Amino acid sequence: MKSPVVKRSIVIAGHKTSVSLEDAFWEALKEIATSRRLTLSDLVATIDSARTQGNLSSAIRLFVLDHYRGVAQNARAVSANERVGAASPPVA
Repeated sequence: MKSPVVKRSIVIAGHKTSVSLEDAFWEALKEIATSRRLTLSDLVATIDSARTQGNLSSAIRLFVLDHYRGVAQNARAVSANERVGAASPPVA
């Protein structure tokens, strides 16, 4: 059975390195970089400089997870605010 993890090369902070990521994490990372108007290399460099332990691939996975947890939390907050707003009487 073929592993879904793919090793990719990327240049960060002027040096070439490789990360092993599943396609879903790689695509999510590219989406986050685009939404932040960063290059993929710049985003990975930021993740790399912020990590305190573990390998870069793990740090990227955790970053993507945290990003989408935040997105989900914001969506829940907006939804809750909309429900409260819809139930409130209009302000005169």
